[in-house]
Amino acid sequence: MRLSRFFIDTPLSLGLQQLPEASAHYISRVLRLNVGAAVQLFDGSGTEYRGELAEVGKKQVAVTLREQFAGLPESKLHIHLGQGLSRGERMDWAIQKATELGAAEITPIISERCEVRLKDERADKRLTHWRQIAISACEQCGRSVIPIIHPPTPLQEWIKLEAELKLVLHPVAEPLSAHKPPATLAFLIGPEGGLNDAEIGQAGSVGFQPARLGPRVLRTETAPAVALSLAQHLWGDFQPGA
Repeated sequence: MRLSRFFIDTPLSLGLQQLPEASAHYISRVLRLNVGAAVQLFDGSGTEYRGELAEVGKKQVAVTLREQFAGLPESKLHIHLGQGLSRGERMDWAIQKATELGAAEITPIISERCEVRLKDERADKRLTHWRQIAISACEQCGRSVIPIIHPPTPLQEWIKLEAELKLVLHPVAEPLSAHKPPATLAFLIGPEGGLNDAEIGQAGSVGFQPARLGPRVLRTETAPAVALSLAQHLWGDFQPGA
């Protein structure tokens, strides 16, 4: 039977551990777990812990952690996804799938054709929401490290990052397999309306190479799932025996 697995946003250690109020509420009031229930916890450090609930109250939950072990290794391919900012569920889907597929960093990109404009308090709320999407995806898929979700960033700023291989999706280009295996990959994907020619040229001027995923044009929320799957298959931990 699979253990209930939770991310705890505080450093964990063996022994009796009081859980943060938010985690305590979810375990006791939402899932209604009882004393003695087996749980598996992780704190994002790469280490996992197993134990059982020692106390379950309305506002306080304690767990006795008895076993500590190394979590699922991260992919040898460090992927930083620059995902064009899109509306609601499309962006949630992209972040969820990128997390499941091993992206180490995700940055929502602000470009000319973005239909979403986030400022100040609203931007902070969306960033918190996206981080929770990533946390939930890690809980489900077994990752022990939470990917970094960066604040929305203008395209012209994000493309200055360093990576061994920098790719931007384009319908007329060589496939991913035409590139040499990198250790670090920056992948730029446009919003719902795509990147305009000037933006693609701007990315190209700082080392981004065009890449094609296949014969069909994919939606902005579909493209990262396909792109990261192919990248992990070619160079990461989707390879046979990896």
